[in-house]
Amino acid sequence: MTLIDHTSAPDSTAREIVSRDPRDDSAIEAYPSAGPDDVAAVVAEARAAAATWAALGFAGRKKALQAWKSEIADGARDLAAVISRETGKTPDDALLEVVLTLTHLDWASKNAHKVLARQKVPSGLASYNQHASVGYEPFGVVGVIGPWNYPFYTPMGSISYAISAGNAIVFKPSELTPATAMWIEAAFRRAVPDHAVFRVVIGDGETGAALARSGVDKVAFTGSPRTARKVMAACAENLTPLVVEAGGKDAMIVAADLDAAVGFAVFGGVGDSGFGRIHGADGLREFSVAKSIAVQKSKPFIDLLTMERSARDMHLSERMLHMLHGGKGKH
Repeated sequence: MTLIDHTSAPDSTAREIVSRDPRDDSAIEAYPSAGPDDVAAVVAEARAAAATWAALGFAGRKKALQAWKSEIADGARDLAAVISRETGKTPDDALLEVVLTLTHLDWASKNAHKVLARQKVPSGLASYNQHASVGYEPFGVVGVIGPWNYPFYTPMGSISYAISAGNAIVFKPSELTPATAMWIEAAFRRAVPDHAVFRVVIGDGETGAALARSGVDKVAFTGSPRTARKVMAACAENLTPLVVEAGGKDAMIVAADLDAAVGFAVFGGVGDSGFGRIHGADGLREFSVAKSIAVQKSKPFIDLLTMERSARDMHLSERMLHMLHGGKGKH
């Protein structure tokens, strides 16, 4: 969850966000927490860079974003290690997240010109002797507020498409996963040093509120419905357009083969809640009923969440990394 708070807080120089490993609560890294003035400054810098980025056109942005993709792919295992440590996922689950995310960036950068190209449309009877077309212009600066459970995959959906369309991005990650966001920003700076259009602001609820109120041209938020309502209220102050993914639960319909479905239903329920593993006795007790069903109807619950999935994910990740490198054999 990414929190947002309306209450005032001390100056950002006196506050910091500490990234911790949820498995043992050990500190990973500490970052200064961005206050309203800090956020405003970053948004202003991103806006100044946005015009040049938009002027690159689709071909120029594709070249730059493909370089960013390659930079991330080259360091995929390093990024996966950061994600693993911040979220508690196993390294292979984290690597799969990285690889799947790169397909977002790859497709968006290669297909933005097709999706957003100016198109001719009927001019209407009253203007039959005129030509009409519809085109799309970048918003300018898009704020993205991301969740903790998929700190790369989820926000990069919004980031990939918005930046490919010519927008600058200011990304506020969850306060639980700042190191992942900082890694991504550093990779962008290495790959695209001439365009400061991907910026990260670290912080908690105050920072999220400041970004929503900063005058960005659009906001994309992923988190809980409760927090989404607060983000909506903050955006409403400036009539800032907002896209919300607030989660939820859907029914699962099993047409046949209950034995096979039970195990995967249990895993899906856990995985979609952001957990690649269940840590500690309390967590296991919470799923004791599901475990007993899985043991009776399918393979042991714990095995399903560990060995088989790990092997399958790692194999898939390795194949996809190879493909994203253009089949050149990089590993």
